[in-house]
Order: sequence, then C-alpha cells, then structure tokens
Amino acid sequence: MEHEARVLRLAGGFGRARCLLAAASWLPCVALGLALGSELLLTALPAHHCGSDPARAPSTCLPLSYPESVTRAGSDGARPCLRGWYYAQPAADLLRSPVTQRNLVCEDGWKVPLEQVDHLLGRLLGCVLLGLGCDWFGRRAVFVGSLVLATGLGVGEALVASFPALLTLRLLRGGALAGASLALYVARLELCDPPNRLAFSMGAGLFSVVGTLLLPGLALLAQDWQLLQGLSALATGLLLLFWGAGCAVRGTPPAPAPLSPGAPAHTRHLEERTHPGLQLISGGIRASFLHSLVPSEPSFYWPYFLAAGLEAAATVFLLLTADLWGRRSVLLLSTLVLVLASQLLLAGAQYLPSWMVLFLSVLGLLASQTVSALSSLFSAEIFPTVIRGAGLGLVLGAGFLGQAAVPLTTMHGRHGFFLQHVLFASFALLTLLCVLLLPESRGRTLPQSLQEADRLCRSPLLRGCPRQDLLPLLPASLPGAGTQLAQEG
Repeated sequence: MEHEARVLRLAGGFGRARCLLAAASWLPCVALGLALGSELLLTALPAHHCGSDPARAPSTCLPLSYPESVTRAGSDGARPCLRGWYYAQPAADLLRSPVTQRNLVCEDGWKVPLEQVDHLLGRLLGCVLLGLGCDWFGRRAVFVGSLVLATGLGVGEALVASFPALLTLRLLRGGALAGASLALYVARLELCDPPNRLAFSMGAGLFSVVGTLLLPGLALLAQDWQLLQGLSALATGLLLLFWGAGCAVRGTPPAPAPLSPGAPAHTRHLEERTHPGLQLISGGIRASFLHSLVPSEPSFYWPYFLAAGLEAAATVFLLLTADLWGRRSVLLLSTLVLVLASQLLLAGAQYLPSWMVLFLSVLGLLASQTVSALSSLFSAEIFPTVIRGAGLGLVLGAGFLGQAAVPLTTMHGRHGFFLQHVLFASFALLTLLCVLLLPESRGRTLPQSLQEADRLCRSPLLRGCPRQDLLPLLPASLPGAGTQLAQEG
C-alpha cells in the first residue's frame, strides 16, 4: 500500500510540476465533453408535418391531403408522406440534422432510438475493451490511439452518405471517445496523491460540463450537423498535441505479497458487483426523473441545460463533502435519497402536487448524478493498479447499459416505461444494502496488486468506533465458515 507514496517521494512528491500536469489534464475534458454531448443535438426532433404549408397540421404524421387511391392509413392513423416533410423550426439550433436530412420521423422514427442505442453500445464496448487495453498497453497508448480513431471517425461521420454507414461510424466513434475519457481519468487519478485525488477528479468533471454547455453555441454557429461533427473531430485532433506532455503513466505494480491471515478476500468481489449496479441504476433511472419533469414532448433546451446544471451541482457537492464525510458515507446518503425520491414518485406521482413532483424529480436527478460521479471515483480508488482500467471500464459500461434502456423503451412506444421505473427503483433499494459493506478509500494510497486490494477492510460509519472492522462477513458459527476463512488465509 505504500508503494505509490514511495514512488511519489522519489519523483519529488506531488509538487508544482505534477500539480500543473494534473490540472492540464482538465483541458481535454472540454473537447471530450463537446464530442460526447453531440448525441442529443443530432437526434433532437423538431416540430414537423407532411406537406408544404406551415400553417396547417403542425406536429402530426398525417398528410395534409391525399387522393384516396394514393395510400392507405395504418392501424395508428399514420400514412406515408409522399409530398416531403416540412420542419417548422430547427431543433437544437441545427438547420440540418440527421433527423431532418433523412426524414427520420413517423414510420421511420424508430431509427432515431436505434441510433441512440448504437452510440451507447459503442461507448459500452469502448469502456470494456479499451479499459482492458489500459492495463495491457498502458494509459498513454490507449489515450493517443483512441484520439486518433475518434478524429478519423469524426471526419468520416461528417462525410457519410448512408444511414447504415452512420450507425457504424457512431458505434466506433463512441467507443473511441469513451476509451480516451477512461484512459485520461485513470492516468489523472494515478498522478495525484491521496489528498488531491478528489479535487482534480471533480475539477475534470466541471470542465466536461463546460464542454457540454458550449455545444449548443457551437451548433448555433455551425447550423449543420456535418460541419458540427467536423469541428468536433478537429477538437479531438488538437488533443493529440497533449500526449507529448507525459500526461499518462502506466502503473507498475510491486511484486505480489502473500495474503495476510484473516484478510477479507470478499472485498474486491463485492466491489466488482456493487459499483456496476450503482452505475446501471443511476444511468437508467435518470430518464424516469426527466419524464416526471417534462411528461409531454419537451423542448430541447430545458432538459439539456437542467441535466448539465445538476451534474455541475453534484460535482460541487462532492467537492465539499466526499473528503469531509468519506466516500462511503456520501455514497450511502446519495443512494438513500435516490431510493426515496424514486419510490415516492413511483407510488404517488398522480396524487402529489406539481411542486412536490418537481422537487422530487430534481432531487432524484441530483442524487443520480452524485451516485454516478462518486461511484466512478470510489471504484477507481479501490480497484488495484493491475486491473484498474478494466474494472473502471466495467463500472462505466454498466452506466451506459442503463442509459440504453431508455431508447429501447422509446422504440416500443414507451409501453414498458412504468415497468422500467419499477425495476430500477427496486434495484436501487438492493444496492443501498451493498454500500454498507464497502471499504472506505478516503486518504488511502491506491492499491497496486490484488493482494493489497483484498486487505481493504470495512471501516465504521460512526466516529468513536475502531478504524477498521477485521471481522469477516460470514460469522464463525455458520457451517463451513471456518473452512472458508482458513482457505482465504
């Protein structure tokens, strides 16, 4: 456990040079936030109708006037539009988007959630595969390679001519951007000493929010989605200049040490299950809170800027509390608030006053953002260096899997939305119990090997108790517990 501290002391400690290098790692987060946030702009649906008269029949799939012999209405009353679609106003300041260029509305509207699932699947695969690559080939190699891929694929998106090709490029570019973000996150964490890990990790989160907030302004200037993608590719290409500063250093673990008697080997296995579950729930239940805020067809800007503002608020909240109260206590509190807000909305949304629904939805969104950000930091601090990239990749990938449940429900006409909310709310209640069993990582050096990670013990939530709880989860009175402990020792 002291290997990291010895390495930092030999390198001069966390001095001014390393501090500036860690702060410089915030700048790529702006470009990555721009690139990763473009999905919402590209799939925004403007007001539309079939025909050429903007004064008639707005926001409907029915044609203005057709001869009876031309077409036959479907079971839902919608008919194919043969006169072309009219879009009343640009969505998200883009005069031309993939939706308006390819008329992905009405009978072709299912292609929009398909593209959203495709992009999230790419980010999931990128986290898992490139996270594993971080441990095999090093953080810098994955960061630079992902940026090269993201830049080339971004140029390809700007020039793409068919929808299947767009799906392929969105899948691959989502994975490349996710891999670059993951490699940069891990490298920054390993660069900092324990007292500064939280501040520099949360600072990077704020810079990512800045990129998200700048994206609508960039779209207003570009007004064309292909030009916007070209500018995004240019931004990621400029990040290639950053790698020469030595921002990413591959961790070198010490030789494995023998496992001490009585060490709770269950800790790492519990970590591998709890944090992916938290990311899955916080990513999936976020849409339920947004749906409670805007149950009808929302405008683009209201949920977009609300989510970005709450992400910044959650980051500031963690800056003020996670070092003061501890990671596990804040994670437990945030998960509890998430459970209470989701259960109250699930049980009484139809009977609560509108101001209460608004308050619970905003509180739930804030809690979900807090759980997602803190779970990422918490898991990165507990996973040992030899598997930190792969472990954090699995955790972040679970969050994208939860987010993919929302467009999948949209493809089926949102018929399973209530059941989705029930499942995520129930899973949140189960993960609340698992958080109690996690170790505390505040102020501790990063574990280098699996053996060091297994030595992390549960610390008490209340002050005045012993600092570590060396008791195993299985009491000695249970049959087979003594045999299991003997084998672990």
